Order: sequence, then structure tokens, then C-alpha cells
Amino acid sequence: MEKARNYIETNKERFLEELFNLIRIPSISSIADHKPDMVKAAEYWKESILRAGADKAEVLPTDGNPVVYGEKIIDPELPTVLVYAHYDVMPVDPLNLWTSPPFEPEIRDGKIFARGADDDKGQGFMHAKAFETMVKTGTLPCNVKFMIEGEEEIGSPSLGKWCEAHKDMLKADLILVSDTSMIGPDVPSITTGLRGLAYWQVEVTGPNRDLHSGLFGGAVANPIIVLAEMISSMLDEKNRITIPGFYDDVLEATADERVLLNKAPFSEEAYKKALNVTELRGEQGFTTTERTGIRPTFDVCGIWGGYTGEGAKTVLPSKAYAKVSCRLVPNQNHEKVAQMFKDHFESIAPNTVQVKVESLHGGQAYVCPIELPAYKAAEKAYMLTYGKQPVPMRSGGSIPIISTFEQILGIKTLLMGFGLESDAIHSPNENYPLANFYKGIETIVAFYQEFAKK
Repeated sequence: MEKARNYIETNKERFLEELFNLIRIPSISSIADHKPDMVKAAEYWKESILRAGADKAEVLPTDGNPVVYGEKIIDPELPTVLVYAHYDVMPVDPLNLWTSPPFEPEIRDGKIFARGADDDKGQGFMHAKAFETMVKTGTLPCNVKFMIEGEEEIGSPSLGKWCEAHKDMLKADLILVSDTSMIGPDVPSITTGLRGLAYWQVEVTGPNRDLHSGLFGGAVANPIIVLAEMISSMLDEKNRITIPGFYDDVLEATADERVLLNKAPFSEEAYKKALNVTELRGEQGFTTTERTGIRPTFDVCGIWGGYTGEGAKTVLPSKAYAKVSCRLVPNQNHEKVAQMFKDHFESIAPNTVQVKVESLHGGQAYVCPIELPAYKAAEKAYMLTYGKQPVPMRSGGSIPIISTFEQILGIKTLLMGFGLESDAIHSPNENYPLANFYKGIETIVAFYQEFAKK
């Protein structure tokens, strides 16, 4: 490890500038105008992998944005780690809430501020630099493959089919990912589970055109009001989801599992203070840690309709829209839930409106057993770099493609994330601590050393 630490320290400023060059590419997968940026980011990743010491790297087409594949095979008899990351990022809206331009990385208070600083350019790039460190110091103990995609933030719609077509090329003993978080800066943790996801856009149509609210208000149903009423009915007084049969397939955590889960360090007061809220809300009978890790949820991600410009316009709108989602838990099928929501939401619509439900994307939940040899290797790696045992934790987030990997490739995934809750991923002023970036590189190197011993 001493060779690795010296190499990282000597090259830390170059590592950072190379990451900044990647961050400067506005690779927003959900906006069509950024299609050229997706290719540019993929090409940058390819060159980064080659410079780091890969035998080969190439940008390969999919039905959507390209995938970057690279590899270094030092001995076919040795274990092979397949590194997964994504180069696409979320949109930056609302732009006025950013303290600095989202694609001009800036260091403040020991943190990188930029879109993608954490999710997933900062965390993903740690793997390129850890790989480089091992190659350049002659300490790479096993084979490494890279699979870097550009559609994770829109549900990875093309990657499953691409994996099916490249099964032989992607053969490995483990998939390694850094796209999750730790409990705290000094509390290393390994994510052992991810929730699944189902995501829809709904459209409610009332009259055939926008109407004058004075002439028609009170006589014609307002689609925005109807939509709000329909959405509010999705949760009951205990904050349980009201879709019939929704909980039938939920795999309930055992009492022992819940005890272990709640042993993770957590302060509800600090949590509320960080979010500037005075009270929390969620499903009755569960702690905050349980609500965000092992329970399914329903949320409204966006809602709009009518006049939203400056000043007043007295209009009764023709249409109202919302984007809604459910986080799912093990044993819930996202396709089944998607159909259940559609059927239920359409069934509760009053005759005063018409409702259209479109499923946008989804994915299954994922669980990594703590008995997995790779997990044990990761535990030892964190002990080497942090000096303490990592805490196993369930993440409330989703990476839909992870469960697909297991289904198609038959490979388990290890989630070694170094982000923090305060990194504001998906939000204005996304950031990533420099300390976590460098410590992540070091810990990944340590993982390889331990994993190769298995």
C-alpha cells in the first residue's frame, strides 16, 4: 500500500484536473440537445482508461448513448473485476440556485462543487485513478474490465440489451461500483441493498382548451385541482400507499434485521437540522432509517399545468401533469407495480377529466449478502484505510441496472460508495469532498489487494 499512497500523493493535482475536464462536459442524458456531449464524455473516458494502462478501450454503440469498454488482462487464471460507472448526469435546474456554474468545477471548503462531482463522475473516476495507480506501481493483482455507460440517470434503457449481446466480453467474478454513500465522513459503510424504482408521467385533461376562469370557473373541473386530489389519495392517514395489492409482494425485514439496521449511527435532530425541517413524515411504525432503506415509498417528483409565468393570468387550464415515482423493496417487480399504478390511477379519475399514465422507466431492488467473499475483502480494505470496521447499510436510492446485471450476467455487485448525504446529488450545488475522492482511490486499491487473495 505504501507504493500506492506515494503515487496518489505525487499525482493528486493531476488526478483532480483530469476529473475537472470530465466534469466540464455537460453530459445530461435526459436532454436531447446534449447528445454530442454524451459522445464527448464517452471518448474522454476511453482516453482516460487507455492512459491509465488498459490494454484496450473503445466506445461501443447501443440503441441509445454509447458504452465505454476497456480491459487489462494480466492472467486469465486470475480473478476479474468489472468496474461499472456512468458518465451521464442529471439536469441542473433550477440554475439560479447554483452558487457557481454547474459545469465549471470549483473547490470551496475542501469540496468540489459541480454537477457530477459525486454522481457519478467523481466517484466513477476514482476507479480509473485506482487502476492507474496499481498499473503504474506494478501492483495490479488481478484482471480489470471497465463498463461505463451514459444512460443511468434515465434508467439505463439500452444497457440490458447491450449486456445480452456482449456476455462473453463482460465475463467477470465481480462487478465493482462506487455510486452510493457512506453514513458519515468518519463512518465508512458498504451498501448492501438498493431499492427498486417505478416512474411515471401522468396527464389529466379537462376541457378541450384553456378557459377564462371567471366565465367557466365553478362550472368546469380544474385539471390541476383534480390531479392534486388524485395524488393526495395515494397515501392514507398512516402514509401507506393505497394502490390495491401494492404490499402483497413486499419482503418484510425480520425483527433481527431491523435491529441491525437501526444500529447504524443516526441522529434525527441532526437530520432535521441539515434539511431545515422541524418534523419528519413517513410510514407509521418505522424509523427514519427503515423508511429510507427497507420500505417502499410514493413521491411526486414534479407537477405543473396552467399559467406559471410572471404576473397574473386568469385561466382554467385544459391540462395538468405530474411525474411520480415509487421506490420498491426486494421481491417487488417494477413492471407489475407500474401496471398496478396505471390501473389504479385511471380507476380513481372522476368523469370530469380524462387521465393518461405513461411509464417512463424502472428497475428491481438489489441485495448484496455480507457473506460474499468480495464483501469481506472490502471490509478489510476499509479497515486498512479508515482504521475501523465499515457498517453495512441499505440505501434508499436505486441503481436499476444493478439487478439487471445479476439477471443477465449472473454476477454479484459490490457497492463501495464514498459519497455523503450532504453532497446534494441531483440538486443545485452538488459537491464531493476532496478527502473522500482521494481516500476512495486508496480504499479501492486496498480492495483489489484483498480480493485477489481470495
